[in-house]
This record gives sequence, C-alpha cells and structure tokens, in this order.
Amino acid sequence: MKAEFINPFLHSAKNVLETMAQTPVNAKKPMLKKDKVTYGEVTGIIGMASAKVAGCMVISFEEKCILQIVANMLMEEPKEKVDDEIIDAVGELTNMICGGAKAQLGKLGNKFDLATPTMVVGKGVEISYHSEAPTILIPFATETGNFVIEANLADKE
Repeated sequence: MKAEFINPFLHSAKNVLETMAQTPVNAKKPMLKKDKVTYGEVTGIIGMASAKVAGCMVISFEEKCILQIVANMLMEEPKEKVDDEIIDAVGELTNMICGGAKAQLGKLGNKFDLATPTMVVGKGVEISYHSEAPTILIPFATETGNFVIEANLADKE
C-alpha cells in the first residue's frame, strides 16, 4: 500500500473523534498487520474502490473506548455494554472517517466510491479483506482505551 494513503485515514480519524466526540486521540506509529482478526469488540468495515485502486478501511474499538466515545457524542453517561445503539454509532463513525479520508484522497487524484459499512461484534473475529495487499494498521490511544484503523488498498490489476 502506498504511504500517501495512510495520512488521510490518520487525519480523518483524529478530526472526526475530536470534533464529533470531544475525544482527544493520539496516533501511534503505523505498522503492518500480521493477522486477519478484529482488534476490538466493535468493528466497522467499509469497502472502497476507484478506477485504479480498491480495498477497504477497518476501524475497531476496545469496548471501554467506544462506550465513552458514544457517550461523548450523545452527551450522556457511558453505557455498561455494547448494544445496538453503540453498533449503529460505530457504523456512523466508520462512514464519517472513511468519508473524510475519501475527500483527502480525492485531492491526491483518487476518486473513491464507498460501500455501506459492515459491522462485526466480537474481539478476534476473522475478517476477509478486499485486496491481497498488506494491511496498514494505525493504532490510536484515548484516555479511556484504544482503537485501530486498518487501511488495505491496492492497485487494481
């Protein structure tokens, strides 16, 4: 995956969570993902395709982290556990973050179409990626836990 594809996801995640959820986030060093399983308890997966590039973006949250993020978004106390409202919120965050990255990638000459997000609940669930390219994992830390964004984009052959 090209390095220029990483920053749009990093900047979009930081912008969306700090703006929509008043949650300061610190990005850690990106790395190659070694497996195909979900990182956290709630994961959003969204397919991306352009004329030249195809793949997906994955965002996966630890439970305590997403419960606080959603509480901040709704301006209420955190829930005790993941429910349908939390899952729906992850879907919206997936759309917003990927949409922000799409806009930034567009400025680099890559016009992407986005699929509807797929939600996965459960840690360590095996997922299939939209391309065989290496997956870049960007870890993020918040005061209440961690989440990751994975970007898996490759040139179409």
